[in-house]
Amino acid sequence: MIKNLFSFWKTGSNKPLIQDANKIDKLYKRKRQSVIWSVVLGYGFFYIVRLTLSVAKKPMVDAGILDVTQLGIMGSVMFYVYAVGKFTNGFLSDRANIKRFMSTGLLVSAIVNLILGLNSYFFFFVLLWGINGWFQSMGSPPSVVSITQWFSKKEYGTYYGVWAASHNIGEGLTFIGTSTIVSILGWRMGFIGPGLLCLAIAIILFITLQDRPQTYGLPHITDYKKDYSLGKSKKSVGKLQLEVLKSRIVWQIGLAAALLYTARYAIHSWGPFYFQEAKGFSIEEAGWLMGLNTMMGLAGAMSSGFVSDRLFASRRNIPTLIYGSLLIVGLIILFVSPPGHIWIDVLGLGMFEFALGGSLVFLAGLIAVDVFSKKATGAVKGVIGLFSYVGAATQEWISGILIEAGKTVVDGKDKYNFDFAFYFWIGAAVLSLIAALTVWNVKSKA
Repeated sequence: MIKNLFSFWKTGSNKPLIQDANKIDKLYKRKRQSVIWSVVLGYGFFYIVRLTLSVAKKPMVDAGILDVTQLGIMGSVMFYVYAVGKFTNGFLSDRANIKRFMSTGLLVSAIVNLILGLNSYFFFFVLLWGINGWFQSMGSPPSVVSITQWFSKKEYGTYYGVWAASHNIGEGLTFIGTSTIVSILGWRMGFIGPGLLCLAIAIILFITLQDRPQTYGLPHITDYKKDYSLGKSKKSVGKLQLEVLKSRIVWQIGLAAALLYTARYAIHSWGPFYFQEAKGFSIEEAGWLMGLNTMMGLAGAMSSGFVSDRLFASRRNIPTLIYGSLLIVGLIILFVSPPGHIWIDVLGLGMFEFALGGSLVFLAGLIAVDVFSKKATGAVKGVIGLFSYVGAATQEWISGILIEAGKTVVDGKDKYNFDFAFYFWIGAAVLSLIAALTVWNVKSKA
C-alpha cells in the first residue's frame, strides 16, 4: 500500500518535446497562471484548517474542555510533527507530482478537523492535532517547488512574494470567518465548518495544480525564459540535496527562521486569547482585529519580493533588515499599549503583520532558494521548515507555561498576565534579526 501511495505521488515521465513554439508559449502561459493561483489560494486554505485551534482556545478554556497548559502541549505536538514532516516532505517534493501530493495533504487535514469537532478528550486532541501537523507539512514545500519549476530565477522573487501572501489570505479568513462561526455556533463548528470547506478545495486543487513542465512536453523553464542565471546543474537530485544538508548557510538561515517563527506564532497562536484577556475584546472583535491586519501581512509579503527584485537587484539583505526592525517595533507597541486604545493596537499589529509578511518571504526560504539549484528547492524548504516549526512548537509550550504562571483569580474568575510571555516573544524577534544578518553577503552556489 505504501509503495502504491508513493507511486501515486511520484512525478510523471518526461513527454517528447513539443516542436510548435506557439503551442509551447500558449500552453506554458495557461499552466503558469493555473499554478500560481492554485498554490496561492490552495496554500491559503491549508491555514484555515491549521489555525482553527487558535480561534477556539478561549471558548474551549471557558467550557472546561482544556486548560492553557494543555492547549500549549497540543499546539507543540502539532508543530513538532509539522517540523519533521516539512523536512521529510520537502525532500519528497523534489520528486513529487505536486498536484497529487499537495491536494492529498489538504484533503486529510480537512478530514482531521471534522473529527476534532466531534471530540472531547485531551489524548485524542493531541493525537489528531499531531496527525494534522504531518499533512499540513505537505503544503509549503510543494508550493515552492512548483514555483521554481514554472518560473525563472529573475521571476520567482516576485512570484514567491505573491505566493507567500497566501498565508495571509488563509489567516484572514480563519480569524474573521472561524471566530464568527465559533461565537455563533460554538467551538466544535470552528473545526467542522473549515473542515467541510477544505474538503471541497482539496478536490479543486487536484484539478488545477500541475506536475513539472517536462511531463507535458514543455521545455525546462530556463530554456523557455532563456534565463540561465542559475544554470542547469547536471548533478543528481540526491547529490544536490546532500549539498543543501552540508551547507552552513542553510543552517544559519534556519536558526533565524526558527526565532522568527517563535514571534510569528506567539501572536498568531496566542493573539486572539491575548486580545480577549489583556485588552478586553470579544472573540469576534479579536478575530476581526487579527483578520483585517493579516491584509497588512499580505501587503508586506507581496511587496517584499518585488522590492528586493526591482530595487535591490534580487539581493535580500537590506530588505531583511528593514522588515525585521519594523517587526520588533510592532511587537513592542502591542506590549506597551494600554487597554482601551484600539487604534494603538491596530497600529502595532499592522506594523507587525506587514513586517512579518516580508520577513517570512526572505527567511522562510527565498534567500536560500536563491542560492541552490532548483532541483533541491524542496530540500531547502524542508531544512528551513524543520528549524522554523521547531521554533514555533517550542514557543507553544513555553508560552503556555509563561501565561499559566501569570494566572490569578479575581472574583472567582481566572485572569492572565502576559508580561513574561512578551519578553520571550520580543527577545526571539531581536535574535532572529541578528541571526539573519550573519548571511548578509551570501551569494549563489548553484
